[in-house]
Amino acid sequence: MQPFSAGSVRSTGRGRPAPCAYNSAVNATTPTAEALRSALAALLDGLPPKQATQAVDRLIASYRGTTPTDAPVLRDRSDVVAYAAYRMPATFEAVRSALAALRDAAPHWAPATHTDVGGGTGAASWAVAGAWEGAATTVLDWAEPALVLGRELAAASDLPGLRGARWQRARIGAALELAPTDLVTVSYVLKELTPGARAELLDAAAGAAQAVVIVEPGTPDGYERVIEARTRLTAAGFTVAAPCPHDDACPVEPGTDWCHFSARVSRSSLHRQVKGGTLSHEDEKFSYLAATRFPVTPAAARVTRRPQIRKGQVLLELCTRDEALRRSTVTRRHGELYRAARDTAWGDAWPPGTSQP
Repeated sequence: MQPFSAGSVRSTGRGRPAPCAYNSAVNATTPTAEALRSALAALLDGLPPKQATQAVDRLIASYRGTTPTDAPVLRDRSDVVAYAAYRMPATFEAVRSALAALRDAAPHWAPATHTDVGGGTGAASWAVAGAWEGAATTVLDWAEPALVLGRELAAASDLPGLRGARWQRARIGAALELAPTDLVTVSYVLKELTPGARAELLDAAAGAAQAVVIVEPGTPDGYERVIEARTRLTAAGFTVAAPCPHDDACPVEPGTDWCHFSARVSRSSLHRQVKGGTLSHEDEKFSYLAATRFPVTPAAARVTRRPQIRKGQVLLELCTRDEALRRSTVTRRHGELYRAARDTAWGDAWPPGTSQP
């Protein structure tokens, strides 16, 4: 996969100009992340550790497995509670990162309506509510216990888009019908579906939305599903906004590597308890795609690996608009660019400022 950028894109009849107060995705979503952690801690206080551990172990096996299912992974309240503590913070940060890339590629666009397909307890909807003010959200999922807990968490927030969200039970995949909407998010869902159901879901999203954001685990098979979605959406007339700098074939050679990124996740004490960890943070690896039916300006290049900082130089692995994959070495003699390179992170646009209008 490849880079992202931004251009002077305005609403094309759906969505609305983005409010200036939301130009910084980081500043907008940091309070949202804290609010999500607080809401989780309040609702999940007193969760029996043994029960939580057993549910988490089963969910991890499902998350890492390879067999699609035609039934909800989250079966009951205990499953949903464990899932929310185990996965919501990481899913939120991965989707937040993908939305930040879309915002950079289309800084003057904001969705008025949002549909979260397979949204479960609503992690992606929290990310959308933090990125844009006032988007009217509908969460679709086939697990009623997930919808119930998601509604409870949303009620504990002070974000209008979440408090006013609609939570609807729907079978995800084959025969899914979506009402017209500005933005569709599909996070960590494609893996649970058969190839045929994935195709139907993607076609439904393409037919309903002005922008589609797909997030999958940062694994080789997760990347393959993202590429599958990329191919299907571009064939339906969508333009890739992020992370790629163009709509051409991905230059990553199948079977040799895969495109993925990393998001830092702060762990609450509850999160550490459920996951059995001791560190105050973890890194969520994910692959993603943001595609639109309106014009965007992808970045010139994106950093596809963690920058290597050495004495007097920074090594950047880049996917570029014109040269595909390449390595760039930035040294002290590059002055300001060198200082910028030292502050550049995995997944950022390069050079700095190329994602601004």
